[in-house]
Amino acid sequence: MAAPWGLSAPLSPAQLKRLEQHRYSAAGRSLLEPWLQPYWAWLVEQLPLWLAPNAITLGGLLLNCLTALPLVASCPSATEQAPFWAYILGALGLFIYQSLDAIDGKQARRTNSSSPLGELFDHGCDSISTVFVVLGSCIAIRLGTNPDWLFFCCFVGLFMFYSAHWQTYVSGILRFGKVDVTEVQIAITLLLLISAFGGTAIWDYKGTSVLSPGVHIGLLITLAVVIYKKSATQLFEKHPCLYVLTFGFVNAKISQKLVVAHMTKSEICLQDTAFIGPGLLFLDQYFNSFIDEYIVLWIALFISLFDMLRYATGVCLQIAAHLHIHVFRISSHQAPEQVQVVSPLSHQNNMD
Repeated sequence: MAAPWGLSAPLSPAQLKRLEQHRYSAAGRSLLEPWLQPYWAWLVEQLPLWLAPNAITLGGLLLNCLTALPLVASCPSATEQAPFWAYILGALGLFIYQSLDAIDGKQARRTNSSSPLGELFDHGCDSISTVFVVLGSCIAIRLGTNPDWLFFCCFVGLFMFYSAHWQTYVSGILRFGKVDVTEVQIAITLLLLISAFGGTAIWDYKGTSVLSPGVHIGLLITLAVVIYKKSATQLFEKHPCLYVLTFGFVNAKISQKLVVAHMTKSEICLQDTAFIGPGLLFLDQYFNSFIDEYIVLWIALFISLFDMLRYATGVCLQIAAHLHIHVFRISSHQAPEQVQVVSPLSHQNNMD
């Protein structure tokens, strides 16, 4: 059949024939899905039976895009403070989009109108929505103050969406991890609300924010959990020692950086080479274990160990050179260490 309105026909007759045989296949359940299922089941019952599932999907996409535009308009460089209502509107739009995106398939089954077109339409709308979700989250934390990190986060977010469908293309099954798109969307909704009530300065990734270290350890824990849950070969159960060593070295590196930041009263930068090792494991998971997980684990272990030792050695040598002291030898001219002792009484006086 020729394409209408003079449009080109991107699919060949053979592709259309194979499309008829396609069946949706998914596996896995995320952490929040069981808790949200009653809400989704109630919500879909409120919809009329004549409402097409694709109309629900498109409506959610348009709402998400339109509610994100005020943030983009108010913060063109992702460094500005948007109006209070813009963050609230963005959070509301994202939550409604997430809800509608979760029930369009239920509406299709409810009306016996499931089709390959519905699956394609759903994923196509998700691919567009991802752009606005990623950009909105970066604006909410004013990530434009560090253009390199903004570039990295935006394109990694887009790349991970592509990778998830690459995995589906390779394995034939759309796999959901314990921490997946639902959890990410809810987290970004909360992020927008926090920015609305607390201001974007609360996400300041410089040393002036007490939340900065939490981003590092939060990212480490998130990577560890996602890799643990999505492992196709139960990586942690088979090699718990190597797994703990890998993430332990990463934690040692970022902990050392936290101590240095405290002692030097300096900023903490989010980007860190410590996450290269866990990042390799994470990417291997989304490529459906393209390389044997055991091999990648060993590579990640050596990268994390080397990176941690390189940083620790460099810091020690640099400080020793600056203070004109030796790392493992006492100099004859070395002055006694000055330690500030705070008594309980003086602490109480300060509190008063």
